[in-house]
Amino acid sequence: MKNERRLGIMTAEGELRGMIDEDLFVFKGIPYAAPPVGALRWRPPQPVKPWQAVRDATQWGDASWQNREYCVAVGGGDPGRFSEDCLYLNIWTPDIEPSCPLPVMVWLHGGGFTIGAGSLDPYRGKALAAQGVVVVTLNYRLGHFGFFSHPALDAEYPADAVVNNFALLDQIAALQWIQRNIPAFGGDRHNVTLFGESSGARSVLSLCCSPLAEGLFHKGIVQSAYSLPDVPRKKAQQIGKQVAAHFGLTEQASAEQLRQLPADQFWPLQRPLGLGPVAISGDAVLPKPMLATFMAGKQHRVPLMVGSNSDEASVLDYFGVDAAKVLQQIRSKNRFSYRLMKWLYDIHDDTLLGRAVARDMAFTVVPLLVAQSQHNIGMPAWRYWFDYVSENARDLYPHGTWHGNEIPYVFNTLTTLQPPADRPYTEADKAFAKRVSRYWVTFARDASEFSYQLTGETNWPIWRPHEDLTLAFGLDGQPLLVIKARLMRGRLRLFRLMMRSHVRL
Repeated sequence: MKNERRLGIMTAEGELRGMIDEDLFVFKGIPYAAPPVGALRWRPPQPVKPWQAVRDATQWGDASWQNREYCVAVGGGDPGRFSEDCLYLNIWTPDIEPSCPLPVMVWLHGGGFTIGAGSLDPYRGKALAAQGVVVVTLNYRLGHFGFFSHPALDAEYPADAVVNNFALLDQIAALQWIQRNIPAFGGDRHNVTLFGESSGARSVLSLCCSPLAEGLFHKGIVQSAYSLPDVPRKKAQQIGKQVAAHFGLTEQASAEQLRQLPADQFWPLQRPLGLGPVAISGDAVLPKPMLATFMAGKQHRVPLMVGSNSDEASVLDYFGVDAAKVLQQIRSKNRFSYRLMKWLYDIHDDTLLGRAVARDMAFTVVPLLVAQSQHNIGMPAWRYWFDYVSENARDLYPHGTWHGNEIPYVFNTLTTLQPPADRPYTEADKAFAKRVSRYWVTFARDASEFSYQLTGETNWPIWRPHEDLTLAFGLDGQPLLVIKARLMRGRLRLFRLMMRSHVRL
């Protein structure tokens, strides 16, 4: 056992006192930037003020303001206390003085940029860290605090340096903190993997396109990123003015007046006063839309793993997507496309066909787009398809793996979670989680720009257009690992053409 004397860690900002969980070191609630409150609301994150005394790092930091009930229901659990003062990260490490620096895995939680926290139960880094990596999870600004534009705020910057994506800047600040401090926790600052799910996956892709994030991470894992376009800055500014009017402020509202608005009054605001689950394109953080950047091959040159789940349609209600209406619109606008889809899918129930089409348009096409773009710039990509459902819950998930259900397999946290509807996880479920988790760690440890495969129980080749190989984690809900060739090739080619047309417009 490691000695408790070793719990003290000196960082660039001051000394931290963590805790031991079995044979792992755990540090919680570490501030990576100054509290973005008062005059710092809607400003880039500022440096932490160094501290003199030893700082306790055994309690989670506060999460950004959000809807607690919704986070408990669909976001992974109770996010704890809320505050604008939310810029904290957590670290699990197996060894603070390893013989060789350990790979670092930095998790960006999902939740549509409106809910979530790095401390939620599914994201506990213990099982990943036990495999020889340093795991970092973090909180960042959500909702209107994370993404906001208003003429009075934008006027505080030079015209070519306006900032609206504060959440992305928070994530960049956390990566900068990691570059300064992770060697003290046994981590390798030259081998940082950024991984996230849903809006966390969109964050990974956005940071791959941000000039401010270049060089701060070295590879990325993209779990269930969606294809919704980023919000143009002009539209975001219009929404910002509507938000100000909602709070009784005039067209000429000042930045000071906006910053005096109560913090707890923003999270209940829904559409049309919210931006939705995407970033803002056109500011200094994300100068061009993320999808357009990837299609142009202008993303950072880092290896990527990218995939989605077999029933992502489970979350489409949250995105305001009615699967049946999607199909009706296609049918009314272009009957040839409708008939082509019926032929491609061989699904003759319009409700089920609409669900599959909406899933693939919103989620399944993204891994193909990203993999193709990576190939075009000579960077490796690994494509996956997640289709495993826990043994005792297969009647609850008749269409496959729901959005987000792969996360406890990635983190190997099934043993610590409450199963759905009192359907206990089986030994087969837990064994499959270990197998899945191992691939994520292998990618973090071994993947490089020169890789052609990941070695494991099933060797996983990089994606190339001709072979078009995808690793299926699960097959028809069963615990199998299968390399599939040309997965959904015909239908995804159609959606890729539609996406390219949309981006050009």
